[in-house]
Amino acid sequence: MSDGMFSAIKISGSGLRGQRTKMDVVASNLANAETTRTADGTPYRRQRAIFKQMLGERIQRHHGTMGRNPAEDMVRTDPRHMTSPATRPGGHTPDGVSSAVEVAPDSSEFRVVYDPGHPDADADGYVLMPNVNPISEMVDMITASRAYEANVSAVQAAKDMFNDALKI
Repeated sequence: MSDGMFSAIKISGSGLRGQRTKMDVVASNLANAETTRTADGTPYRRQRAIFKQMLGERIQRHHGTMGRNPAEDMVRTDPRHMTSPATRPGGHTPDGVSSAVEVAPDSSEFRVVYDPGHPDADADGYVLMPNVNPISEMVDMITASRAYEANVSAVQAAKDMFNDALKI
């Protein structure tokens, strides 16, 4: 079968990997929501899974443009404008799927809580707490879980189409 037939699985595989990374980040954030002292002596800093916008970056990298009006046609003036970096020599990835997720620390301020009995309280009784909001993390977890399920369904649909094509 041609590589084009497997592109749906590759795309969904990238989505599965991204959502799994997001779930790992959310789990770490929830597990450390009350960690007031890390190895460097500061509270745990929330991590974020940042999804890259792949198509826009690839078009910009190759000096292409794309109209936002659906009636406009996208004209490719050079056959290499939409070429994937993975198709160039040395541009492959180990599993054939490029990652579109980056994990970065959230730069928002730590929460300040008055708790004079806490071992990490300052002289005035205030404690710096992690910048993790458990409710937001749970919303992110549900969102990632549903996106993961959607990608699993897409893989299953592609698999069913391949099986039907083989029966013909």
